[in-house]
Amino acid sequence: MHHDLLHYPHSSRRTITCGRRGMVATSQTLAAQVGLDILKQGGNAIDAAIATAATLTVVEPTSNGIGGDAFALVWTKSHLYGLNASGPSPQAMTMEAIRSRGHQEIPLHGWLPVTVPGAPAAWAALSRRFGRLPFKQLLIPAIDIARDGFAVTPTVQQLWQAAASRYRKDKDGLFRPWFDTFCPAGSPPDVGALWRSKDHAHTLQAIADSDARDFYEGDLAARMEQHALDQGGLLRRSDLASFQPEWVDPIHVNYRGYDIWELPPNGSGMIALMALNILKELEPAKDAAARLHQRIEATKLAYADGLHYLTEPGNMQVSPEQLLSPEYARARSHQIGTRAILPAPGQPAQGGTVYLATADEEGNMVSFIQSNFHGFGSGIVVPGTGISLQNRGSGFSLNPGHVNCLQPGKRPYHTIIPGFITHQGHAVGPFGMMGGYMQPQGHVQLITGMLDDGLNPQAVLDAPRWKWTSARHVEVEAGFPPQLLESLQQQGHKATINADSLTFGRGQIILRDTTHGTLLAGTEPRADGTAAAW
Repeated sequence: MHHDLLHYPHSSRRTITCGRRGMVATSQTLAAQVGLDILKQGGNAIDAAIATAATLTVVEPTSNGIGGDAFALVWTKSHLYGLNASGPSPQAMTMEAIRSRGHQEIPLHGWLPVTVPGAPAAWAALSRRFGRLPFKQLLIPAIDIARDGFAVTPTVQQLWQAAASRYRKDKDGLFRPWFDTFCPAGSPPDVGALWRSKDHAHTLQAIADSDARDFYEGDLAARMEQHALDQGGLLRRSDLASFQPEWVDPIHVNYRGYDIWELPPNGSGMIALMALNILKELEPAKDAAARLHQRIEATKLAYADGLHYLTEPGNMQVSPEQLLSPEYARARSHQIGTRAILPAPGQPAQGGTVYLATADEEGNMVSFIQSNFHGFGSGIVVPGTGISLQNRGSGFSLNPGHVNCLQPGKRPYHTIIPGFITHQGHAVGPFGMMGGYMQPQGHVQLITGMLDDGLNPQAVLDAPRWKWTSARHVEVEAGFPPQLLESLQQQGHKATINADSLTFGRGQIILRDTTHGTLLAGTEPRADGTAAAW
């Protein structure tokens, strides 16, 4: 039979996934199965998250890789822990170094936007603190899949093809190793075709054998440094050796009686919290169009503040507490009327990603996200390793007065954010969404959909999404209710339809049903994944 494996003219209907002993939800079925297998081998939710994350670097290389960053929220023993494993800029990455190479801003691709990768260190740190099984055992499935190959899925193939088209414009040979690794036959693999990478397998084995130290201090670190030196990159072995992920205290707001948790800056999770804080100051509108308007306006105001204030904590001009204060939320809410506004930052009182969720029968739960940023990231692949390096440094500004101005050893503003819900001190569950700048507003849509609109986890992921892009510009998905689109336009929003559903994020949710003691999950219909239950 001959089918178009990228053509799906009819919407599918998914129902809630239910489980008792454990659950893994992510955007790739193989990765979800790997995590579930780890639970069945006696591992806990943290072990399952690590194994799933490592596997995602193989089966979804279009959105993350061994050379990316990671963040996690971990619920265990009635406490929520936060891990920030985003790497800083290299010490040689100065404004002068960028400008001397002829750039007025940091480019999106090539060596210059490469920052220190944090994902392997995140896996090892989570395992050391909370894991049950040996770290080496957790990476075996990813190693096997990389060595033996996997059948490429539709969404991944679509993104793979887009990356190849982008990198073919290279005239300097920087992306030749990318094509050698990801297009060994000269073009991206087709849907259903096998892709394998022995280089990935060897690198993951070295990480497994060394508790990730080989990546930061050993042969892998030396290879990364040498490739940077050969091609004019700024990353050095000393930058890798000095990196350590940071354990942080998560931050939260209470919304409709539930505590919504995010990680503190340098990530953008505060944008979601600020938007929810503004919304709870408003009288909820009675009709759907007015509620949608309120949510968009609150998100715009939160984004204006986030992009103006959020950076490394030591460089912020105001504190998270100031930005999340009820007084400031109330003042911002007063700017929301019946017409779309042009958002601008306020003045508080002075004082391309993959997402996964796991849960086990003991009550442990993990919200985990890792990314190379724009698809495959920088386009730089270290020869013989399968390591595709991220391009997070492109988020820095070369304006010395900007809050995210480039400095050596500074972490960039980050878009990837895991979320978590608790109620009266008890875990409800992890949630999250991949998709760059869509992520905070995606979090707002998931939370308001579940807590205001009464949608279950699968229904809220199925719901057509909106995306604020700039000024009064809003994009909505194909299939968005026409009457709501028309209402937005009448309220002054420059609302248009974007037919590319991949730009609206891809999320996962696991919730604990306290009535029955079971687990309920929703999985993203815009991705190739599943919620695997036990």
